[in-house]
Amino acid sequence: MPTVLRHGPYRLYFFSHEPGEPSHIHIDRDNQTCKIWLHDLSVARSIGFRGPELNKIVSIVREHREELKEAWDGYFGIGVG
Repeated sequence: MPTVLRHGPYRLYFFSHEPGEPSHIHIDRDNQTCKIWLHDLSVARSIGFRGPELNKIVSIVREHREELKEAWDGYFGIGVG
């Protein structure tokens, strides 16, 4: 589970065994978790986060979207050739 970014109380990471899915990022804080697709910033799933905090998380992902996408592409070898 490579951690890509820490932002305040949030850990942003992806699982190393998910190369068949579109690029996305998992975000944890304490026992709460969510998954956000990077192509459209939609929430794929969320456990424990409420609306206002989820909106804040999406804003964080938006702010770091290029960095997160580059980390995904680099890790899974997309665009390398």
